[in-house]
Amino acid sequence: MGNEYRMADLARAADISVRTLRFYRERGLLPPPRREGRIAWYSEAHLARLRTIAALLERGHTLGGIADLIAAWENGRDVGELLGLEGALATPWSEETPVRLSPEELADSFGAEVTPENLAAALEIGYIAVDGETVVHVSRRLLDASAALVREGVPLAAVLDAGRQVREHVEALADLFTVLVREHVVDRVAPGGPALSAGEASRLTESLDRLRPLAKAVVDAELSMAMDRRVRAELDAWLQRGGTADGATA
Repeated sequence: MGNEYRMADLARAADISVRTLRFYRERGLLPPPRREGRIAWYSEAHLARLRTIAALLERGHTLGGIADLIAAWENGRDVGELLGLEGALATPWSEETPVRLSPEELADSFGAEVTPENLAAALEIGYIAVDGETVVHVSRRLLDASAALVREGVPLAAVLDAGRQVREHVEALADLFTVLVREHVVDRVAPGGPALSAGEASRLTESLDRLRPLAKAVVDAELSMAMDRRVRAELDAWLQRGGTADGATA
Protein backbone atom coordinates (compact mmCIF):
# COMPACT_ATOMS: atom_id res chain seq x y z
CA MET A 1 0.00 0.00 0.00
CA GLY A 2 3.00 2.29 0.34
CA ASN A 3 3.89 4.75 3.05
CA GLU A 4 1.13 6.58 4.88
CA TYR A 5 1.50 9.79 6.85
CA ARG A 6 -0.34 11.63 9.55
CA MET A 7 -0.85 15.32 8.82
CA ALA A 8 2.22 16.55 10.71
CA ASP A 9 4.42 13.86 9.13
CA LEU A 10 3.16 14.70 5.64
CA ALA A 11 3.79 18.41 6.17
CA ARG A 12 7.33 17.64 7.35
CA ALA A 13 8.01 15.39 4.35
CA ALA A 14 6.74 18.10 1.97
CA ASP A 15 8.71 20.82 3.80
CA ILE A 16 5.63 22.93 4.51
CA SER A 17 3.78 23.90 7.66
CA VAL A 18 0.72 22.08 8.96
CA ARG A 19 -1.17 25.35 8.55
CA THR A 20 -0.25 25.46 4.85
CA LEU A 21 -1.30 21.84 4.45
CA ARG A 22 -4.69 22.62 5.98
CA PHE A 23 -5.05 25.62 3.67
CA TYR A 24 -4.36 23.43 0.62
CA ARG A 25 -7.00 20.98 1.80
CA GLU A 26 -9.54 23.78 2.24
CA ARG A 27 -8.79 25.05 -1.27
CA GLY A 28 -9.42 21.59 -2.70
CA LEU A 29 -5.83 21.18 -3.87
CA LEU A 30 -5.51 17.81 -2.11
CA PRO A 31 -7.87 14.83 -2.32
CA PRO A 32 -9.44 13.72 0.97
CA PRO A 33 -7.27 11.51 3.19
CA ARG A 34 -8.13 7.95 4.15
CA ARG A 35 -9.80 7.93 7.53
CA GLU A 36 -9.39 5.33 10.18
CA GLY A 37 -11.62 6.35 13.02
CA ARG A 38 -10.60 9.90 13.90
CA ILE A 39 -7.17 9.58 12.30
CA ALA A 40 -6.55 10.94 8.80
CA TRP A 41 -3.95 9.04 6.79
CA TYR A 42 -2.22 10.56 3.76
CA SER A 43 -0.50 8.56 1.04
CA GLU A 44 2.48 8.93 -1.27
CA ALA A 45 0.04 10.37 -3.81
CA HIS A 46 -0.68 13.24 -1.43
CA LEU A 47 3.05 13.88 -1.02
CA ALA A 48 3.52 13.84 -4.80
CA ARG A 49 0.67 16.34 -5.17
CA LEU A 50 2.27 18.68 -2.62
CA ARG A 51 5.60 18.51 -4.45
CA THR A 52 3.81 19.28 -7.71
CA ILE A 53 2.13 22.31 -6.11
CA ALA A 54 5.51 23.54 -4.83
CA ALA A 55 7.05 23.16 -8.31
CA LEU A 56 4.17 25.07 -9.94
CA LEU A 57 4.42 27.86 -7.38
CA GLU A 58 8.13 28.18 -8.19
CA ARG A 59 7.21 28.57 -11.88
CA GLY A 60 5.02 31.54 -10.99
CA HIS A 61 1.59 29.90 -10.97
CA THR A 62 -1.01 31.20 -8.52
CA LEU A 63 -2.92 28.85 -6.25
CA GLY A 64 -6.04 29.62 -8.28
CA GLY A 65 -4.26 28.61 -11.48
CA ILE A 66 -2.94 25.45 -9.84
CA ALA A 67 -6.48 24.58 -8.74
CA ASP A 68 -7.63 24.95 -12.36
CA LEU A 69 -4.84 22.66 -13.57
CA ILE A 70 -5.70 20.05 -10.96
CA ALA A 71 -9.38 20.26 -11.91
CA ALA A 72 -8.43 19.81 -15.57
CA TRP A 73 -6.35 16.77 -14.72
CA GLU A 74 -9.13 15.26 -12.61
CA ASN A 75 -11.52 15.78 -15.54
CA GLY A 76 -9.27 13.80 -17.83
CA ARG A 77 -7.44 16.63 -19.61
CA ASP A 78 -3.70 16.39 -20.25
CA VAL A 79 -2.10 18.75 -17.74
CA GLY A 80 1.30 18.20 -19.35
CA GLU A 81 -0.02 19.66 -22.59
CA LEU A 82 -1.66 22.55 -20.74
CA LEU A 83 1.63 23.30 -18.99
CA GLY A 84 3.40 23.11 -22.34
CA LEU A 85 1.02 25.76 -23.67
CA GLU A 86 1.62 27.91 -20.60
CA GLY A 87 5.35 27.58 -21.17
CA ALA A 88 5.01 28.58 -24.82
CA LEU A 89 2.99 31.65 -23.89
CA ALA A 90 5.28 32.68 -21.06
CA THR A 91 8.64 31.98 -22.70
CA PRO A 92 10.33 35.29 -23.53
CA TRP A 93 10.56 36.04 -27.25
CA SER A 94 13.79 37.94 -26.76
CA GLU A 95 17.12 36.22 -26.28
CA GLU A 96 18.84 39.17 -24.66
CA THR A 97 21.46 38.66 -21.98
CA PRO A 98 21.68 41.29 -19.21
CA VAL A 99 25.14 42.65 -18.42
CA ARG A 100 26.41 43.78 -15.02
CA LEU A 101 28.91 46.66 -15.22
CA SER A 102 31.08 48.42 -12.67
CA PRO A 103 31.45 52.21 -12.99
CA GLU A 104 34.90 51.60 -14.47
CA GLU A 105 33.54 49.20 -17.10
CA LEU A 106 30.80 51.67 -17.99
CA ALA A 107 33.42 54.38 -18.47
CA ASP A 108 35.48 52.01 -20.64
CA SER A 109 32.47 51.61 -22.95
CA PHE A 110 31.32 55.23 -23.13
CA GLY A 111 34.09 57.41 -21.71
CA ALA A 112 33.11 61.03 -21.04
CA GLU A 113 29.62 60.31 -22.40
CA VAL A 114 28.74 58.82 -19.01
CA THR A 115 27.02 61.92 -17.65
CA PRO A 116 24.20 62.26 -15.10
CA GLU A 117 21.87 63.33 -17.90
CA ASN A 118 22.66 60.29 -20.05
CA LEU A 119 22.39 57.93 -17.10
CA ALA A 120 18.98 59.39 -16.25
CA ALA A 121 17.85 58.96 -19.86
CA ALA A 122 19.07 55.34 -19.95
CA LEU A 123 17.21 54.65 -16.70
CA GLU A 124 14.05 56.24 -18.05
CA ILE A 125 14.13 54.15 -21.24
CA GLY A 126 14.79 50.99 -19.24
CA TYR A 127 18.19 50.25 -20.74
CA ILE A 128 19.86 50.17 -17.33
CA ALA A 129 19.04 49.61 -13.68
CA VAL A 130 21.19 50.41 -10.68
CA ASP A 131 21.99 47.56 -8.30
CA GLY A 132 24.13 48.79 -5.44
CA GLU A 133 27.41 50.02 -6.87
CA THR A 134 26.92 48.35 -10.24
CA VAL A 135 24.77 49.01 -13.29
CA VAL A 136 22.80 46.25 -15.00
CA HIS A 137 22.24 46.79 -18.73
CA VAL A 138 19.17 45.01 -20.10
CA SER A 139 20.89 43.65 -23.23
CA ARG A 140 24.43 42.74 -24.24
CA ARG A 141 23.56 43.39 -27.89
CA LEU A 142 22.10 46.83 -27.18
CA LEU A 143 25.09 47.70 -25.01
CA ASP A 144 27.58 46.68 -27.70
CA ALA A 145 25.64 48.50 -30.42
CA SER A 146 25.38 51.69 -28.35
CA ALA A 147 29.08 51.65 -27.52
CA ALA A 148 29.96 51.08 -31.19
CA LEU A 149 27.81 54.04 -32.28
CA VAL A 150 29.53 56.26 -29.72
CA ARG A 151 32.94 55.13 -31.00
CA GLU A 152 31.82 56.14 -34.49
CA GLY A 153 31.16 59.64 -33.23
CA VAL A 154 27.44 59.55 -32.45
CA PRO A 155 26.78 61.28 -29.11
CA LEU A 156 25.33 58.97 -26.49
CA ALA A 157 22.44 61.39 -25.96
CA ALA A 158 21.51 60.95 -29.64
CA VAL A 159 21.85 57.16 -29.36
CA LEU A 160 19.49 57.14 -26.37
CA ASP A 161 17.01 59.41 -28.11
CA ALA A 162 17.03 57.08 -31.12
CA GLY A 163 16.54 54.14 -28.77
CA ARG A 164 13.49 55.83 -27.28
CA GLN A 165 11.99 56.32 -30.74
CA VAL A 166 12.83 52.76 -31.78
CA ARG A 167 11.07 51.51 -28.65
CA GLU A 168 7.88 53.30 -29.69
CA HIS A 169 8.00 51.80 -33.18
CA VAL A 170 8.70 48.25 -32.03
CA GLU A 171 5.87 48.45 -29.49
CA ALA A 172 3.59 49.18 -32.47
CA LEU A 173 5.10 46.23 -34.36
CA ALA A 174 4.57 43.96 -31.36
CA ASP A 175 0.92 45.06 -31.20
CA LEU A 176 0.54 44.27 -34.91
CA PHE A 177 1.97 40.76 -34.62
CA THR A 178 0.05 40.04 -31.41
CA VAL A 179 -3.25 40.89 -33.09
CA LEU A 180 -2.24 38.89 -36.18
CA VAL A 181 -1.45 35.79 -34.12
CA ARG A 182 -4.53 36.12 -31.92
CA GLU A 183 -6.99 36.56 -34.79
CA HIS A 184 -5.55 34.08 -37.28
CA VAL A 185 -3.83 31.46 -35.10
CA VAL A 186 -5.16 31.39 -31.54
CA ASP A 187 -8.82 31.95 -32.47
CA ARG A 188 -8.54 29.37 -35.28
CA VAL A 189 -6.79 26.66 -33.25
CA ALA A 190 -8.74 27.32 -30.05
CA PRO A 191 -12.11 28.82 -31.05
CA GLY A 192 -13.57 27.96 -27.65
CA GLY A 193 -11.22 30.27 -25.79
CA PRO A 194 -9.11 29.25 -22.76
CA ALA A 195 -11.06 26.00 -22.21
CA LEU A 196 -8.78 24.07 -24.57
CA SER A 197 -8.93 20.39 -25.31
CA ALA A 198 -5.67 18.48 -25.02
CA GLY A 199 -5.29 18.42 -28.81
CA GLU A 200 -5.94 22.15 -29.12
CA ALA A 201 -3.37 22.94 -26.42
CA SER A 202 -0.77 20.82 -28.22
CA ARG A 203 -1.46 22.39 -31.63
CA LEU A 204 -1.39 25.91 -30.21
CA THR A 205 1.90 25.26 -28.43
CA GLU A 206 3.48 24.00 -31.66
CA SER A 207 2.14 26.99 -33.64
CA LEU A 208 3.54 29.51 -31.17
CA ASP A 209 6.94 27.82 -31.24
CA ARG A 210 7.00 28.08 -35.05
CA LEU A 211 5.86 31.72 -35.05
CA ARG A 212 8.63 33.09 -32.82
CA PRO A 213 11.39 33.18 -35.46
CA LEU A 214 8.97 34.24 -38.22
CA ALA A 215 8.07 37.58 -36.62
CA LYS A 216 11.75 38.36 -36.13
CA ALA A 217 12.55 37.37 -39.71
CA VAL A 218 9.86 39.67 -41.14
CA VAL A 219 11.04 42.67 -39.11
CA ASP A 220 14.71 42.04 -39.91
CA ALA A 221 14.03 41.68 -43.65
CA GLU A 222 11.83 44.79 -43.82
CA LEU A 223 14.31 46.88 -41.80
CA SER A 224 17.20 45.76 -44.02
CA MET A 225 15.33 46.67 -47.19
CA ALA A 226 14.19 49.99 -45.72
CA MET A 227 17.78 50.84 -44.80
CA ASP A 228 18.88 50.02 -48.35
CA ARG A 229 16.27 52.38 -49.75
CA ARG A 230 17.04 55.19 -47.33
CA VAL A 231 20.82 54.94 -47.66
CA ARG A 232 20.56 54.96 -51.45
CA ALA A 233 18.29 58.01 -51.32
CA GLU A 234 20.69 59.80 -48.96
CA LEU A 235 23.66 58.93 -51.16
CA ASP A 236 21.89 60.17 -54.29
CA ALA A 237 20.98 63.44 -52.57
CA TRP A 238 24.56 63.87 -51.30
CA LEU A 239 25.99 63.28 -54.79
CA GLN A 240 23.53 65.75 -56.32
CA ARG A 241 24.82 68.38 -53.90
CA GLY A 242 28.31 67.83 -55.28
CA GLY A 243 29.56 65.84 -52.35
CA THR A 244 31.78 63.39 -54.21
CA ALA A 245 34.89 62.15 -52.54
CA ASP A 246 37.24 64.32 -54.64
CA GLY A 247 35.08 67.43 -54.38
CA ALA A 248 33.91 67.26 -58.02
CA THR A 249 30.29 67.61 -58.89
CA ALA A 250 28.38 64.51 -59.87
